[in-house]
Amino acid sequence: MPVKNRFAELHDDITAWRRDLHQNPEILFETHRTSALVAEKLKAFGCDDVVTGIGRTGVVGVIHGKSRASDKVIALRADMDALPIHEQTGLDYASNTDGAMHACGHDGHTAMLLGAAQYLAETRNFDGTCVVIFQPAEEGGGGGREMCEDGMMARFGIQEVYGMHNWPGMPVGTFAIRPGAFFAATDKFDIEIEGKGGHAAKPHETVDPTVLASHLIVALQTIASRNADPIEQVVVSVTSMQSSSNTFNVIPQSVSLMGTVRTLSAEMRDLAEERMQSLCEHIGEAFGGRAILNFERNYPVMVNHTDQTDFAAQVANSVSGDCSEAPLIMGGEDFAFMLEERPGAYILVGNGDSAAVHHPEYNFNDDAIPAGCSWWAELIERRMPA
Repeated sequence: MPVKNRFAELHDDITAWRRDLHQNPEILFETHRTSALVAEKLKAFGCDDVVTGIGRTGVVGVIHGKSRASDKVIALRADMDALPIHEQTGLDYASNTDGAMHACGHDGHTAMLLGAAQYLAETRNFDGTCVVIFQPAEEGGGGGREMCEDGMMARFGIQEVYGMHNWPGMPVGTFAIRPGAFFAATDKFDIEIEGKGGHAAKPHETVDPTVLASHLIVALQTIASRNADPIEQVVVSVTSMQSSSNTFNVIPQSVSLMGTVRTLSAEMRDLAEERMQSLCEHIGEAFGGRAILNFERNYPVMVNHTDQTDFAAQVANSVSGDCSEAPLIMGGEDFAFMLEERPGAYILVGNGDSAAVHHPEYNFNDDAIPAGCSWWAELIERRMPA
């Protein structure tokens, strides 16, 4: 079945919702206006139940089919939050909030799922229950984890869960997906390096933490180049280095490092943390100082389930005729928490030739709306045929 005609009719409305969301971005769990707007629309659509406050500011809507003999419950999830970026698009509906911007297309995801919810509430051409999930704080806050910890899956009897993300560089209306590990685990670390400060003209009287830090930064790159199996994926990036002094003639007392580790398997995740700990201990000792590692496990690897991925690809092909195999992605996605609790799949939909996500000139492509909405709706109607 191609793109559903109803979404052509709704396109202007959904576009207006999307642009309103774009103009009023909210960060992390502070999605109060967005969540209220979502809940208001779900109620207006005639959803059988609308629940707010799950995962702090998350919203869940329940839509029953014409019958529920199958006892199936399938969930669809969209993220709502924006990023702390100053927008540089020049759009007439650009962000009204300085320092906040929908630079990842969550405005589009939310609008598309609202469009699908309206259609499903109108038609109810399925046997079972559809649960629509609107999640805050995907961008680093772990909103998906908090919604799961609030008991969402059990509370609504969810059996499978599906997510979607727009993807710049893919033609509008096309899809891409892959089974198994898809998006990377996104861990973060900081390292506190303690030396002995002193006069820059008398380095022999000090333990220079900047030299220690420099050797440690280089050594951390050997985790990927010399410790990991070459066919595995691991990225260790030191992204910040700050010393306790800021002048030309002082060797500082301490240096702080900060960065991220990206992996696509539990084994590589463990290896990276273990090697980082060992390198910090021994390089710190070798230079007469200390390097204390704080390694924080953040989003886990997002793993698509095989059967649900095959089904999601079939639906995408029925909508657009073009669903390719997606590449491995070293970015993170906290839909991973939902896929740890229930089988499901995550798919990419083309955003055309736009700026990359997380760029100040990025904008969601409204031409992708009919394909995205149709995939959501068709997925429910095919997974739970009436």
